[in-house]
Amino acid sequence: SKQGEHSLLFAQTECVDFCLAGDGIYGLAESSYLCYTSYMKMTQRKTQTKFKSNRNVVYACTYHVIWCVKYRRKFLHGKVEQRLKTICTEVAREWGFDIHEIECDQDHVHILLNVDPQFGAHKAVSKMKARSSRILRQEFQVLRSRLPTLWTNSYFVATCGGAPLSVIKQYIENQKLRGQT
Repeated sequence: SKQGEHSLLFAQTECVDFCLAGDGIYGLAESSYLCYTSYMKMTQRKTQTKFKSNRNVVYACTYHVIWCVKYRRKFLHGKVEQRLKTICTEVAREWGFDIHEIECDQDHVHILLNVDPQFGAHKAVSKMKARSSRILRQEFQVLRSRLPTLWTNSYFVATCGGAPLSVIKQYIENQKLRGQT
């Protein structure tokens, strides 16, 4: 329903505001709708259900992740942006997860990634943030002199793709009815 869609939009914008404001990052209220809109465009464009597997799990776990530069400083452009994308791609290849899309605004990063549920989105984000912070601060003096750390501690993550919640609820309810006949 239209009302459900609006409440989802409201919940998503609140979540982005809350997650990114967790470390004292302010001024996102006006841009949270834009973040959600770009999230929806990236999700619709890039997520097609392709299953992957490891020894005991078949999965399709796609996540949209956003994290910010400390103090929302506008450093993610030019060579820093290109190097960040390269580092994240290398980390993904080494640890076995896929990056479908990565884009930077001047003060935050959007990544659409597919991660093994046993590895976890948190671990993937931690690996990318840790290595990129260390390498970028080594290679670019301006990042060492103006920031105590490159990234904030917080990040936003949302699952992508799959059926709407109402369809899944109906499916589960129908399973109960199937057992009674």
